[in-house]
Amino acid sequence: MYSKKFGERLRKLRLQKNLTMKEFGKIFSLAESTISGYENGTRKPDMDLIAQFADFFEVTTDYLYGRTDNPNETVEKKENRNLFFFDMEGLTEEEIEEIKRHIEYVKWKAKQERGN
Repeated sequence: MYSKKFGERLRKLRLQKNLTMKEFGKIFSLAESTISGYENGTRKPDMDLIAQFADFFEVTTDYLYGRTDNPNETVEKKENRNLFFFDMEGLTEEEIEEIKRHIEYVKWKAKQERGN
């Protein structure tokens, strides 16, 4: 499971810590060219190393992979935020749409109250 996002996120996080590729590589006993390969997508780190990167940057591996845009959220947590986990059996399409409209209204109202 490797995506272009991984390299982009790795570079972004490295730069946020003001580390050069050489400095970052040294932390993990990797050559500068290896880090460059990871960031450019020509090389793929193993899962253990990805977990070490995530720990170092204090983000989830799901964030590094681009599966979520929240650095502290896993895909599982993201899916659990979905309010449509309840049983909708027996509801008509119209009733389901009404539930969706109500949720959108509650979200809009919350934004208004927060001043967003």
